[in-house]
Amino acid sequence: MNTIPQLTTNKTTARIRASRSIADLLSPLNQIAETSVNLIAKPFGRFEVGGESFELPCYLFIGPRGGDEPLRIGLFAAIHGDEPVGAYALVKFLTLLEQAPELARGYCLFIYPVCNPAGFQNNTRYSLRGRDLNREFWNNSTEPEVLALQWEIWTHAFHGLVALHSDDTSDGVYGYVSGATLTKHLLEPALDAAELLLPRNQNPIIDGFNARNGIIRQRPCGVLSAPPKSRPRPFEIILETPQATPQFLQEQALVAALQTILAEYRKFIAYAANL
Repeated sequence: MNTIPQLTTNKTTARIRASRSIADLLSPLNQIAETSVNLIAKPFGRFEVGGESFELPCYLFIGPRGGDEPLRIGLFAAIHGDEPVGAYALVKFLTLLEQAPELARGYCLFIYPVCNPAGFQNNTRYSLRGRDLNREFWNNSTEPEVLALQWEIWTHAFHGLVALHSDDTSDGVYGYVSGATLTKHLLEPALDAAELLLPRNQNPIIDGFNARNGIIRQRPCGVLSAPPKSRPRPFEIILETPQATPQFLQEQALVAALQTILAEYRKFIAYAANL
């Protein structure tokens, strides 16, 4: 007699079904890095939590020389493990740059595709210790992922930081700025580029904050950012895609936004040098 399979409500089974493989995600990049003259794999921050060992992946992409000093930009994704689209977008972005390195002329890009490895593997917002890591930065945190990322941000003194997220409550793309004029002038064209693939969130309130044209000028405390007292202040952008839309469109929108940020910032630096 044939029976209809029953869905289990066992949390352990559900967790296994939802798990992701970081190795599978990063395999294309590691293969490229083996022979690339531009891409270098630089994992860091090995730590143990609950008897499990983790490592934070990092990739360095060195574009063709374009000035006296390479522009150091940090790109971060999957600080919330249940928002994997940013990680996949960064893999696509690096693959694109390997094929067209001129897009990164003058840049030294530090790519952190999985900032919350346990959360990414288990498809949960939180770390293995149950913390929302994106509320822990520069707040006397003892979380190993945060400590490792803070060290990277501090030591590399980035000219800019971009964090990629996806929002399950939003119907369109939007972004956060920290108030700097430069940041606004980078975020606006980035959203324009993303909007060719996905609608922009035009709501006056987004994620509990006042918004205008998809731009929010406030941020929750403790988000991934530069040290509070760092001077000069780097540009800081948070990009959010609507999680309910097809993942491949979210990835393409983020890749388009990142390309635009690099192009616009390069133009700004060239303009400033000629003043």
